[in-house]
Formats: sequence, C-alpha cells, structure tokens
Amino acid sequence: MFDGARPWTISDRADGAEPERRPIPPRRTDEVVQAALSHLRRATRPPGLRARWETRRIIREGRSLATLDDNALVRLVRTQAPLLLDRGFRGRPLRIAAAGIREMTRRKLGLLHHPVQITAGLALLRGQIVEMATGEGKTITALLPAILVALTGTPVHVVTVNRYLAARDAETLAPVLGAFGLSHGVITDETEHHLRPAIYDSDVVFSTNSDIAFDYLRDRIAHGADRSLLAVMARRVLAKGGARDNRRILTRGLGFAIVDEVDSILIDEAQTPLIITSERPGGDAERAGEDQMLALASTLEEGRDYRLDRKARRIRLLPGADDILNGIVPSDPRLIPDLARREALTQALSALHLYQRDEHYILTDDGLAIVDEFTGRVMPDRQWQSGLHQMIEAKERVERSGQRVTLAQITYQMFFGRYLWFSGMTGTATEVARELRLSHGRAVIRLPTNRRVRRRLARTRLFGTADRKWQAITRDVRRITAQGRPVLVGTRSVAASELIAARLRAAGCDPVVLSARQDADEAAIVSRAGEAGRITVATNMAGRGTDIPIAPDIEARGGLHVILTEFHSSARIDRQLIGRAGRQGQRGSAAAYVSLEDPLFQDMTPGLARAMAWLSLRWSGRLPAPLAELLRNVSQMRSERRGRRRRSDTVKRARKQEKALGFRPDNI
Repeated sequence: MFDGARPWTISDRADGAEPERRPIPPRRTDEVVQAALSHLRRATRPPGLRARWETRRIIREGRSLATLDDNALVRLVRTQAPLLLDRGFRGRPLRIAAAGIREMTRRKLGLLHHPVQITAGLALLRGQIVEMATGEGKTITALLPAILVALTGTPVHVVTVNRYLAARDAETLAPVLGAFGLSHGVITDETEHHLRPAIYDSDVVFSTNSDIAFDYLRDRIAHGADRSLLAVMARRVLAKGGARDNRRILTRGLGFAIVDEVDSILIDEAQTPLIITSERPGGDAERAGEDQMLALASTLEEGRDYRLDRKARRIRLLPGADDILNGIVPSDPRLIPDLARREALTQALSALHLYQRDEHYILTDDGLAIVDEFTGRVMPDRQWQSGLHQMIEAKERVERSGQRVTLAQITYQMFFGRYLWFSGMTGTATEVARELRLSHGRAVIRLPTNRRVRRRLARTRLFGTADRKWQAITRDVRRITAQGRPVLVGTRSVAASELIAARLRAAGCDPVVLSARQDADEAAIVSRAGEAGRITVATNMAGRGTDIPIAPDIEARGGLHVILTEFHSSARIDRQLIGRAGRQGQRGSAAAYVSLEDPLFQDMTPGLARAMAWLSLRWSGRLPAPLAELLRNVSQMRSERRGRRRRSDTVKRARKQEKALGFRPDNI
C-alpha cells in the first residue's frame, strides 16, 4: 500500500509479536524496470505535485478548526484514525487529521507548519525521502507522519544519528504527542536494558539507528533457540493473556520509521555491518604473536615487500614478504599455517600505515575508541574485525581487548527493509538519489526553502601548501571575529582541530574545540557557537542535526561565518557543514580554504598528481579558484564512485551471508 517500488510480504514474527516486513531480494531486471518507470514518472509529472496540491487543501481545512477547543480538536482528529489506513492515508480524513495536528502544534509549541513542512510530512507518510535545506524545521515536520501513523495503532520509530538529537526531539515534541493521548519514550545507549521493553511499548519511540538495530539483533538472539512451532504457539497464548516475555525487547514489531539524516545512515554507514559478538579474551601467546608481526611489519619496505592502496585501504603482500614469513618461528601457535601468518602480517601493515591516531581513532582512559569519519563522533563498543583492532592496540601500547566472535549481524539496508515502510529526511539527498532509489526503493523529493536563502558563499581558496592555508584561516578568523561575528571552523579530523586551535591561541584567540574528545559537551558547545566573537573549531559532528542560534544583532553584522578547512570525499558532507550558516533565511556566509597537500587532492591519478606537485613548487601561494573547483569535482566523483562500488559489494556479501547463516529472513 505504501511502497510499490519493491515486492514484499508480511510474515508473522517468530515470537508472536506484531508482523514485520520480510523483503524479497530484488532481481536485476526488477531494478532496471523500476529505474525506467521512475524516469518516466519524473518526465510526465513534476515530483511532489500531488503533495503540494494536498498541502493547499490542508491549509484551507485548518482555517475552520481554529475555533475548536483542544478537546474537540483531539476528538475530531482521532475519529479520522480508523479511516486513514483504509484509504491509504489519502482523501479528506487525511486532510482533516493533518490540519488538526498542525493547529495543535501551533497551540502547544507556538509553531505553525509552513507549506514546505506540510508537503514534506505527506511525502514522509508515503515512504519517500525528503531533501529539506538545513534549518527548515525537520523536527516538527516529523510530527505529521508520526502522529498520523501512531493514531492507527502502528508502532512508530523516529530515528536520529545520536542520542542528543533523540532526547532533544522527544522533549520538543512531547506536548503535541501528549495532547493527542500518545505515549512516547527515548532509548539511547544510556537506557538500562530492563527498562527498554516498556519504552518500546510506547506509541512513538525516539532513538538512534544503532540502538534500535542492535536491540533487534538481541531480540533475535534471545529467541534463537525457541523457534519451534510449539514455542511460538505458547508465546502467542501468553501474549493474549497479557503476560510479557521478559527476554523480548521489540515487543511491538517494526512498523513505521522516520529516519533523520537518512543519507548518513543508509549511504555513509552502509559499509559498516552491525554485529553482536561475544568477546574471547586473548592470551599471552596471542599478544606475543601480535607484537612479533608488528615488529616484522615495521621492517618491510613498500614496493619491495608489499603494495599499499590507500584509496581502497588495501595491502597486497609481494613475494619478498612471503620469503620473510617462511623464515620466522611464530610466537603464537595460531600463526603456524601460512594463510594465518599472511593475514596477521597484512593487519599489522594496515595498523601501521592505513589507520592513524586522531584521525581514524583516539586514545581514551578506556583504551582505543574508533572515530566515525563521516560524523566525527566516537563509536563506542565497536571494534575493527579480524584482529586489526588488537594490532592497533599493540601499536599504541594500550591494554588489549579480546577478539570477538560474531553471534549475529545485519546491515542497515537489511534492517530498515524489515519495517512495514519507512521514510527519511536529510539536507543532502540529491547526490545519492539514484542509489537510494535502486538499493532502497525510496524516491527522493527535493523541496524548496520556505524563505529565500541569504547565505553568501565565497570563492574557494586553494593554496599550494597546508602551512599557507592555516595562515590564511588564522588571519581571516581574527578579522571576522573582530567584527563581532561568530565563526565555525570545520575540520575532518581531531588532529586538524587541535592544529588550528593551537595556531589560533598563538595568535591571541580563544577557540572552543568540539571533536570526538569533547562529544559529551556537544549540546553546550553548540548552543553557544552563535555568540558574538565566538570561535568554534569542530569536526564533522557539527555538520548534521545541529542548530546554532543566532541573535538578531549578530545577524545584522552578517551572521555566522563557516570556514571549511578541507574538502570531504563526499560533497554531501561539505554541504551539511556550509548549511550551518544562513539558516531559515538568516544572513550568513561560508568559505572554503584548501591546499594541494590535503588528502583528497593527494588521491588523484598519477598524471594529475604530478601536475599538481609541479604547480605547488612553482606557486606555493594561492592558486586560481576555478582550478580548486575542477580538482574538487574530479576527486569527489572518483571517491564517491569507489564508495558506491564498496557499498554494492557490502550488500552482495550480506545477501550471501543470509543464505549461509541461521540468521536469515525466512526464520526470524
């Protein structure tokens, strides 16, 4: 009813809970046909035309509801609920219910959904992905579909990328949800396990993508041994009697999900499978073997013993390395087989050359913590696989964790495919619209801003060396803050944040750093980032979901100024950071300062790299802006093409594993 892009079936949950969707893996011919039909629809009908028509009628319908008191308004909306599912969330019942929610939002929050938000809400209701510019109010946009679906008795999950946003959205929307008699709850990594079943019984649950997905996996593991017909019948009898199975977590099934920053979850996180493991403590022999391989790897020479592909993060051993491996006596008995020694040496070389401190990971009081390269946030309780994590711990000389054995795993694509239907919001979906349509069956609709964008974007400044770039950034930060304007300096790594912060302090400035080391103070730092003369140095974690408030007097001086210190491999991440300035029609500005020594420009074809090296020697100062844009487009296109290929390989591997493992769709 809601998703015609891919055939699907409804299967009873093995634990007797509500049904969930079981995707049928699409064939290549299906994907080609769907792509052709999508092109035909776009050519014959403007996207979102029906939604915009309904928006105007909802606004007209709402004028007659302003005279009703709160109780009458709630009764009117709730009487439409039985008709919503029957009519496929269309027609007059939808318009009346949506208009009532809009009016109640105005009364409880002082905010009235503008036309763009209504159109977006209707698109979300029908399982589309909506691209809304940053600052357009995605939080209250989610109210319309969340309440409309929850009123039908279907469980609703509002999925965000971090716990701060989940708690913030729940607190913001609670008055409206409560007005309609809907319960809500928040689940984060801090929520205790025994409290989760009751929270999942709420009408609307706010949580992060990882929390919900891992709870789903835990639920599958808990019932892994009780999938017999007799066990299923017994649980259904108990469920009808009102008893609760204490092992069960997702008691209401996977109904409807609204995924915020959907491109980050379905695209950027697509290569990271969600895995539940049990830890196997490492012994002295294993540690000795890791140290031995790490010491051996440090003596090898690139080009003679191995080849290094930094683009694909891959290492290939050459015959010279094989001769060295054959001549050693392994300290760990597990490394006696040739294949095991080769894999251990490859991981040791990867730890030395492909994974760098303060870029891919940081050191904390608890040991090694992985940093998400797309968000800049720490990913707690995650490990690299196949011994790589322990090899990096050995390199950094920190306490080593045990290797983990996989109990269950799933990808985000497979997980969200199990919802009856889902939709998503983001500020950057256009670049990956085709991939979202083919891989996830989601149509993308791009909506205009409610107010004219007044952000000024300066021409890109390209420098021959990184030192010249940092000098220019320091100089311009001092100049802009002297005008009483706040500045947000965006970096790609913790190391870069600390470098520019040190330079600013040496120049007499007082920057505040927001990176993986300070993620616990994120809310407080972001709330003050718009103050006059404030300098905030932040990694990508300030690029998504953060709202930096700007006072009217600061806007009059020009508003927030955003400085991009390095292009990301994905243009979407750059757009997210630039979008922090000039939100909701406010004044603001942004500028990009890059150098030929940045990793993105180093990741070019050999011929182009040699030409850039020659230019850098001839002209170490500032280079023409058109050259910067050309290099940026070429490098980002190559990087995103490799990313699409890796994501496609991840999906193929996941489908093969579903057939090979006991954890597969037709028995869960």
